[in-house]
Amino acid sequence: MGIIEAAVYGLIQGIAEFLPISSSGHLALAQNLFGAENIDSDTYLAFNVLLHLATLLAVCIVYRSDILKLIKGFFTLAAKLFTGRIKQGLDFGEKLFVMLVVATLPLVPAALLGADESVGFISSVSWVIGVLLIINGAVLWISDRLSRGALILEGSRIPKALIPGLTQVIGLLPGISRSGITITGGLLAGFKREDAVRLSFLMSIPAILGSCVLELPEFFASGLPAGTAPAFLTGAAVAAVSGFFAIKLLQYLAKNRGFAVFSVYCITIGAAAIIADAII
Repeated sequence: MGIIEAAVYGLIQGIAEFLPISSSGHLALAQNLFGAENIDSDTYLAFNVLLHLATLLAVCIVYRSDILKLIKGFFTLAAKLFTGRIKQGLDFGEKLFVMLVVATLPLVPAALLGADESVGFISSVSWVIGVLLIINGAVLWISDRLSRGALILEGSRIPKALIPGLTQVIGLLPGISRSGITITGGLLAGFKREDAVRLSFLMSIPAILGSCVLELPEFFASGLPAGTAPAFLTGAAVAAVSGFFAIKLLQYLAKNRGFAVFSVYCITIGAAAIIADAII
C-alpha cells in the first residue's frame, strides 16, 4: 500500500465515518476499485485498526468536555454503588455514562454472534453496497422530515438511549451509515437534532473501541507489516484531521440545515455503484 492510496483510504474513513454516508460502504467500494486482492489480510487489519483509532481521536477532541464528564461520572457512579448512595440520584456525567452503556448493549449480541463477519461478504459485492447506500439515502430523507424533538441529553431519561442503540445494529451493514441511522434513532426518541448528533458521536466511542479491542489480539499476533509505517501514519493523520472537520460540518448542518444533500449523494453513489457493477 502506497502513501497516496493510504491517504485516500484515510480521507474516506475520516469523512464517511461521521458524515451520514457510510464509511464501510465507501471503503469497500474504494477497495473494490483499487483491487482488494492487492492488500493482504495483515496489512488491512493493522491499517483498519489505526484508521479507527484516528477517527476516535477526532471525536475525543471535539467532545472533550462531555468525555471528561463521562470519565468523572464513571468513578463517581462506582463510588455511589459501593457506598449505597445511588438513591441520591445521578448527575449528568453519571447519567450519560449509563445512557452510553444502554445504547451499546444491542451491539454485544451482534459482536458475540460475529455479525461483522456474517455481513463481511457484502463488502465484495458492489451492487449490494449500492442498494444499501440508496436505502441509507432514503433513511436520511425520512430523517429530515421527522418532527423536531425538544429533548436534550441533560434532561433526558436513560431508556431513551435504547432507541438509537437498537438502530446502531443496522449500521453494521456496509452502505448503511452508523451515524445516520443512530441520528435518526435519536430523532425518533424525541431528541433535538443537535443532541441526536451529539449522542450519536458519543455512542461511536464504545463502538469504535469495541471494534478495535476485538481486532487487537490478531493485530498483535501479526504485528505491523514491514515498511508500512509511512503509509499507515499518513492515512491515520488524514483520517483524524478529516474526521474532525466532518464532525464540525455535521454539527453545523444539524443545527442550521438538514441532511438532504447527503440523501441525494447516497442515492446517486448507490445508483452509480449498481450501474458500474453491471457494466464492468
